[in-house]
Amino acid sequence: MKKIISKVAILAAATTLAWSAQAQQMGVTKDQVVLGSIQDLSGPLAGFSKPAKNGMQMRVDEINASGGVHGRKIKLVVEDSGYDPKKGLLAAQKMVQQDKIFAMAGTIGTAVSMATMPILFEKNIPHVFPLTGAREMYEPLHKLKFSFAAPYYDQIRIGVKWMAKERGSKKFCIIYQDDEYGLEVLRGAEDGLKDIGMTLAEKTSFKRVATDFSAQVAKMKGAGCDTVVMGTIIREALGTIGTARKMGWNPQFIGSSASYTDLIHKLGGKAVEGFYAMHQVSVPYPDDASKNVRDWAAAYKAQFKEDPSLFSAYGYVIADLFYQTAKRAGPNLTTDSFVKALESAPFARDMFGSPEYKFTATQHLGNQKSRVSQIQNGKWVTITDYLSN
Repeated sequence: MKKIISKVAILAAATTLAWSAQAQQMGVTKDQVVLGSIQDLSGPLAGFSKPAKNGMQMRVDEINASGGVHGRKIKLVVEDSGYDPKKGLLAAQKMVQQDKIFAMAGTIGTAVSMATMPILFEKNIPHVFPLTGAREMYEPLHKLKFSFAAPYYDQIRIGVKWMAKERGSKKFCIIYQDDEYGLEVLRGAEDGLKDIGMTLAEKTSFKRVATDFSAQVAKMKGAGCDTVVMGTIIREALGTIGTARKMGWNPQFIGSSASYTDLIHKLGGKAVEGFYAMHQVSVPYPDDASKNVRDWAAAYKAQFKEDPSLFSAYGYVIADLFYQTAKRAGPNLTTDSFVKALESAPFARDMFGSPEYKFTATQHLGNQKSRVSQIQNGKWVTITDYLSN
């Protein structure tokens, strides 16, 4: 009898300790895990963030409807940064202090991510899968920061070599935004060309607020370049290509995933036909060749009353990666078990064509490879599988 009582006491003590540890884990209760995300719902990237938020919510709703993660429902808390680091910091403080989030996922923008990471790390909160290809999202190595997006540097380094080999490019120019994003594209282009014994024939930049690109285009045209590397996003990509067409200059153009969006061909029309861009996740067109994507797009439209965009797919993928990781972590979800689960095994490719994401204890970038797409007949068409340096 004494042995039985002793065993029961030990079991009870172990259970109490487990629940005590769980109770101390911020953002996790017996029936809920709180996930945060900072999006730009009122600023220049609202066209990206609103569908990203919808995509995340769609996947969270599906997960909760099927029982959640080990019996816990996911509560998604989204705050607006207006693409302003100061507002982003206030949003992060609110989510840490009031919402008690377990993790931050899918934050959009390098500057906002950089501003908010310190307050998260101070509270042992993971910052995962941000919507930016900046290397600072995983470098230097930190226990709590993980990136799933191939860096702009790697994308363009791969892209220029592919253009030279497969599209016969012999003379490259570059136009790039005068900030860290543009400099990453510049560095990638320079190093990629160096790998194959080439250099940039002309380099020209612009301020983030620029709307006139005639001087930059004239400079590149004068250099006789047959291929232009684009360190641009949407408005600047459209302005550069449109100006070149008006000047009667028709080189090949290649951009990073920052300009891989359905808004390019929707706004650019015939002028952007033939434009190349590097990317990972594909635009989920409602008439996609994949039945899974078509069905998903129809379900998305039924829920949100609009067709999905690329960032709808990004949001969905981010929420799913969080779910898969939390599920692997087991019933006793803690920051340590979550990080260990994220570093433990690869994540398989999904219906959107994502690469196989793989994180390790020494590498918190899940993927360095990219694919090439081209605008053909008003849509992005993927023309390669994943390429690597």
